[in-house]
Amino acid sequence: MAHHTDALVIGSGLSGLVAACTALDRGRTVTIVEQEGPQSIGGQAFWSFGGLFLVDSPEQRRLGIEDSLELAWHDWEHTAGFDREDDAWARRWADAYLDFAHRDLRPWLRELGVSLFPVVGHAERGARTEGGHGNTVPRFHIVWGTGPGIVSPFTRQLREAVREGRARLAFRHRVTELLVEEGRVVGVAGDRLAEDVTVRGEPSSREVVGDFELRAESVVVATGGIGGELERVRELWPASLGAAPTQAVRGVPVHVDGSGLALAGEAGARLVNGDRMWHYTEGVGNWDPIWPDHGIRILPGPSSLWLDHRGRRLPSPNYPGFDTLTTLGHLRSVGAEHSWFVLTQSIVEKEFTLSGSEQNPDLTGRNLRRLAQRILPGAPAPVQAFLDHGEDFIVAGSLTELLDGMERLGANADGTTIDRAAVVAAIEERDAAVADPDSTDPQAVEIRRAREYIGDRLVRTARPHRILDERHWPLIAVRLRTLTRKTLGGIQTDLDSRALGADGEPVPGLFAVGEAAGFGGGGVHGYRALEGTFLGGCLHTGLRAGRVI
Repeated sequence: MAHHTDALVIGSGLSGLVAACTALDRGRTVTIVEQEGPQSIGGQAFWSFGGLFLVDSPEQRRLGIEDSLELAWHDWEHTAGFDREDDAWARRWADAYLDFAHRDLRPWLRELGVSLFPVVGHAERGARTEGGHGNTVPRFHIVWGTGPGIVSPFTRQLREAVREGRARLAFRHRVTELLVEEGRVVGVAGDRLAEDVTVRGEPSSREVVGDFELRAESVVVATGGIGGELERVRELWPASLGAAPTQAVRGVPVHVDGSGLALAGEAGARLVNGDRMWHYTEGVGNWDPIWPDHGIRILPGPSSLWLDHRGRRLPSPNYPGFDTLTTLGHLRSVGAEHSWFVLTQSIVEKEFTLSGSEQNPDLTGRNLRRLAQRILPGAPAPVQAFLDHGEDFIVAGSLTELLDGMERLGANADGTTIDRAAVVAAIEERDAAVADPDSTDPQAVEIRRAREYIGDRLVRTARPHRILDERHWPLIAVRLRTLTRKTLGGIQTDLDSRALGADGEPVPGLFAVGEAAGFGGGGVHGYRALEGTFLGGCLHTGLRAGRVI
């Protein structure tokens, strides 16, 4: 079938929805093509925790957090480590995004009806540690309603436009080619896939039942990254992080495979920084999986003891919630396919949050009654479910039982397992430091610092105590694996989200947004990202594209 539209968006994730809705606001007709079914609208943003990076917000000021645009830029530049010629556009995008996060993002979201949880989090706090990277101050603002809460204003607007005949949603349409005529991208062609009623995130049928061709003045690539394609992740794995892991779990569904990047490259767009990526070290297998090798990330507080695959304590700044890529690089350098958290019931109750909308039903459902239960004794229900059923969790009534469980679960490829003596020594070292208020042990210092901030003291950091203090038992060990998540490189774009070609000039008719554009410029984050900037990057790039397409 053939069809013409002003703007054609490939992908129904957050960045594509924002680009489409902004174009609709400017009087354009829009068509969205999506290889999955209508149940998948919202893409990866739907699954997210809904964290947004804001600078000097009212929420920060109410909590006594002193932030500024200058401090945020210092953190960004130090964390990103820009050092390539290809980073010229990325730097400009970073400057534009920081201004957006400082001035425009929060008022715009409020106009859309999006509100924020009042406690600002500190998901990555590595900048205060020597050699660490991260946010110097808490900037992680959680959307009330998590990922679905930030997606819903755009899906409502889009569906209204569909009813009015100004927009069209073409689900189960897989783009296989960008149509190029006389150097200009003029549309797309591809396969119509058989209808499939699988649950959101589950692998869907790839049976082809027809083909299609769509023409448009502007084509927007909003297809995401490569995090669901483990082989592609391993192929592009950066040498700076050592050898690629063989036992990674997926933080995104398998259809997040980078196919849109390849199509853009074939049409003349310049792909840059493919070796830059963002994966987490705190991944655990989902006990109730939706897609193959489905992993969930633990958002930890600072108190757990972190050990490598042999049971040795990780060096500074590799502490829970500090500097994920530095920690990942250290683990890969010592050949660790997995690592361990060792902690107590008191720590898990206060400090374990599971990332994702489905793992936080109180915030996602905007349920104040359920939210209030977080301050009561006992682990949150989703965390307790992992303690009860998770394959990576060991709950023990004695140190011997804990070590036995870690030995059983922690077999390494070379046939070794944990060094029991090393585990005990690490626990005792950590316990002695935490028990001494004058200790200069870096982790003990950071635990004390965390509790100086009222947000951490209320909901994120347990009262310091020894792991071997039986009053806080049972003991818990968690096996952690690499969790694939985000592509930091992508299609290079200018500040209008226009895709750039090999000559540095825009490819006529072609735009890129979100993760497909490296969240702007083909790599706005450089080598590392500040937490909360992925959703914000989708909003920012989509908004800029929608204003000009």
